[in-house]
Amino acid sequence: TKTLTYSINRLIKSDMQVDENHRLSGCNWRPSRHFDDRPLRQDIELIVLHCISLPVGKFGHGYPEQLFLGTLKIEDDPSFSDLNGLRVAPHLYIDRKGNATQFVPFDKRSWHAGESSFENLADCNDYSIGIELEGCDDIAFEDVQYFKLAEVIKCLIGNYESLTLERIVSHSDIAPNRKTDPGPLFDWKRLKTMIK
Repeated sequence: TKTLTYSINRLIKSDMQVDENHRLSGCNWRPSRHFDDRPLRQDIELIVLHCISLPVGKFGHGYPEQLFLGTLKIEDDPSFSDLNGLRVAPHLYIDRKGNATQFVPFDKRSWHAGESSFENLADCNDYSIGIELEGCDDIAFEDVQYFKLAEVIKCLIGNYESLTLERIVSHSDIAPNRKTDPGPLFDWKRLKTMIK
């Protein structure tokens, strides 16, 4: 069954497009203020995958989106107290139902990676696209999330010439002493089979 799934996954094609404003077709647009300009002449060279759930292990409440927009009410849950004043947003977020929402245009520097480094080049926010999946380290991701993520990544690789299959990394790869996401249950083999 798994072999059949991988075979079907290979047939996935992306009909998405990136427009002149570096926004992705076929997804929701909810602009965040948690970004700034990339350094001058900085290519987009990396895709960083994250996961988030608020509260941890709980899905479908809209709290991650509120965090990315700066509208999260800290009093809604005791676990939110350490998020007070946090200004963070990915370029794109994919929820458990496979719905994609874009918060920052791809040509802008979203604040998603924090202190980070890839191949000895620091500050990954400068040259990366951040994609958040609704999830956590110890719960498997949904099939529809893989399908949507593969579709998005195929589109991005087709639009930004410095992006390749080898330049898709986890948050834990670029910030190994701070982060663990998207965690051990994320199926890298499946994703890369779908993108090829």
